[in-house]
Amino acid sequence: MPASTFAEIAFPPIDPVIFRLGPFALRWYALGYILGIVIGWRYLYRLIARGYDRISRADVDDLIVAVTFGIILGGRLGYVLFYKSGFYLEHPAEIVKVWEGGMSFHGGLVGTFLAVLGVARWKKIPLGQLTDVCSAAAPIGIGLVRIANFINQELYGRPTDVPWAVRFKGVAEPRHPSQIYEALLEGLTLFLIMFFASRRASLRAASGRLTGIFLLCYGLFRSFAELFREPDAHLGFIVGHVTMGQILSVPLILVGLLLVLFRRPPTTTARD
Repeated sequence: MPASTFAEIAFPPIDPVIFRLGPFALRWYALGYILGIVIGWRYLYRLIARGYDRISRADVDDLIVAVTFGIILGGRLGYVLFYKSGFYLEHPAEIVKVWEGGMSFHGGLVGTFLAVLGVARWKKIPLGQLTDVCSAAAPIGIGLVRIANFINQELYGRPTDVPWAVRFKGVAEPRHPSQIYEALLEGLTLFLIMFFASRRASLRAASGRLTGIFLLCYGLFRSFAELFREPDAHLGFIVGHVTMGQILSVPLILVGLLLVLFRRPPTTTARD
């Protein structure tokens, strides 16, 4: 008997909507973002207590507000530009319907960086320190949103007969649960890497190097996960078997590598 006949897993009966209250509906996808931001917020308090004396709890509070807007605006505009520009050019009113899904990590990353840059200049905090602490907390939200993608039965993987293949609703063949792969790689594994890296004083002192580790690892993990993820139907493969997610990850890998290689602790103990 073929493995796909007895080994596939039927998708569990999980409603993407947690509850409805009149016209309001709380979805797992939205909850993933909310929990990611709130838990990351609390985690930032712990991070700054471990050696970031230039960043106060009040600074973190302001940072979270700015980053939340950066994630939402950048993530949505990134999706519009990178993934569905033709559709939104014809239907511009649809751009604001964030609650219907359609967010880009890479766009959210750009939005977050601009938000962090603004806070760094406003508060006169070294930019590298702010990007470092944000990088250490970011995998929390990334992992939760990937789990929400799984519950939404979206961004699923390519057809497969592995024993853990999942049959998603409305899809003929069992598929790789690529959302779970990404949650484990970009969420759990990357969080652990950043957790242990952030505990090293030498890495904390090299302002921006933790950011480099995050960018490098995320870019590599995302590129690997894309080997199992079904490309967006309206895009397909961009060049050969290369996906849009892999193309957008190349700059992250390059910038991350540069930061890891060339950011070093200051030679003096004087504060800049």
